Amino acid sequence: MAAMGSGRGTMDSQNQVQSDNVDRLKLLYPNVNEDETPLPKSWSTKDKFSYIGLSQNNLRVHYKGHGKTHKDAASVRATHPIPAACGLYYFEVRIVSKGRDGYMGIGLSAHGVNMNRLPGWDKHSYGYHGDDGHSFCSSGTGQPYGPTFTTGDVIGCGVNLVDNTCFYTKNGHHLGIAFRGLPVRVMPNLYPTVGLQTPGEVVDANFGQQPFVFDIEDMLRELRARTRLAIDEFPLPDEQGQWQQVLHRMVSSYLVHHGYCGSAQSFSRATGQHIHEDIASIKNRQRISSLVLSGRIGEAIESTRRWYPGLLERDPDLLFLLKCRQFVEMVNGTADDAQQCGGTNHNGVATSVISHTSRAHSPASDHHTHNGLHTNGVTDIEQKQNCDVEMVQAPPTTDSAASPNGEHDEGEGCRVSVERMLSFGRELYAMSQKLSQDHFHKSMLEDAFSLLAYSNPWDSPLGWQLEPVRREAVCEALNSAILEFQGMPWISPVEACVSHSRELLRRMARASLGACAFADLPALLRR
Repeated sequence: MAAMGSGRGTMDSQNQVQSDNVDRLKLLYPNVNEDETPLPKSWSTKDKFSYIGLSQNNLRVHYKGHGKTHKDAASVRATHPIPAACGLYYFEVRIVSKGRDGYMGIGLSAHGVNMNRLPGWDKHSYGYHGDDGHSFCSSGTGQPYGPTFTTGDVIGCGVNLVDNTCFYTKNGHHLGIAFRGLPVRVMPNLYPTVGLQTPGEVVDANFGQQPFVFDIEDMLRELRARTRLAIDEFPLPDEQGQWQQVLHRMVSSYLVHHGYCGSAQSFSRATGQHIHEDIASIKNRQRISSLVLSGRIGEAIESTRRWYPGLLERDPDLLFLLKCRQFVEMVNGTADDAQQCGGTNHNGVATSVISHTSRAHSPASDHHTHNGLHTNGVTDIEQKQNCDVEMVQAPPTTDSAASPNGEHDEGEGCRVSVERMLSFGRELYAMSQKLSQDHFHKSMLEDAFSLLAYSNPWDSPLGWQLEPVRREAVCEALNSAILEFQGMPWISPVEACVSHSRELLRRMARASLGACAFADLPALLRR
């Protein structure tokens, strides 16, 4: 009888734990109908690579392969994809052991993505890797993101299904947005995914059955409040005839938001719309955007300080982003300082510096490089830059007549430009030490410095930094910050409305409302 009583007590305890787990998940995701879209609760025993082993109710993952090369990587997906009705989904992974090398990836992947890879390497796959702290977005080339992680760390992965973004946490600390524009609308089947690559690597997952280290409930409350506020404050016209004015106001705000001053004024005169931002301010934002998009970041920073004093001092992360881009433009030969040496041609300062270096360095002096990149990080890069300065400091001859092509003047110009770049680099490093996410800013800085370690930085693995399209994100960040600084929305209402309309049409389709088939939003936008 005693044994029976003990067994009944154990069963009751297990049932209580299961009930607590269900209640916890229900509190996290109250709008999810698990009969239609079950929540991920464990790793799949079928949707994994053979080098993955599972235990402890399929919540523990361990590596059982050879781990010799990246071809030995292995991943596993959760049993179900993330339901869209979650709104904000989150799971955590505790690193039980980093194993031999700690080549671990945590993230998301779509059904059918190759499991013989770490998450993030293939299309429709996203990952944050422990060995280098980089984020990988559908590519084998990672981007600096966060700190490395190892045994004992708890890494969380969150998916914001409202903003289509993904973020990570480490030991309860938010690391910032890692990926934007996730294809959850066109491909709503992203699965929690973990990848391992070397012997001894073991991780445990928590899909919400236990309390998280990170306070995800606080984020959920904030999103609910934000959504409720947006609904409560949405301005509805009193009469149907006023909708035309609403549409005019949205178009006007779009033109103002993006700094199309002339178009905004013409539209205002034609429709009688009042422009709430000062015309001079719109023109100033337009000028600043043009400077950023043309690579003249230093001028954009000075103009921002002149026209919007206090903005950059209030937002040191934005200032650091601008300064890093300014350094990249110096390498690109676009910044004013750089043009004194490289002019406005495509080769810029970097080619001038490398040309001096290549004439003076012997093959033996490059024994510590790998594919042109110094392996010891910023220290080696600074040593290389110092060597470059010494090279350009030595003129070909003291007789100006012996330099008919102006090589002495060119060398002097390069010397001054490289010295400015070194001084600028030291300033950036000092800035990074004062910022909260030092690991992120340091990685950004190392990538920028590393451009000088390649004989042809534009064709190097880090050459993506030099592409003009990279200026657009910087431009949008600065423009949004200026608008928010003036107490205006950082996103235009018309863009928000288009996004909401698309989502409403999808909801109509899921609800079998046939009228959605005749509401062609792109056609309406072209009218």
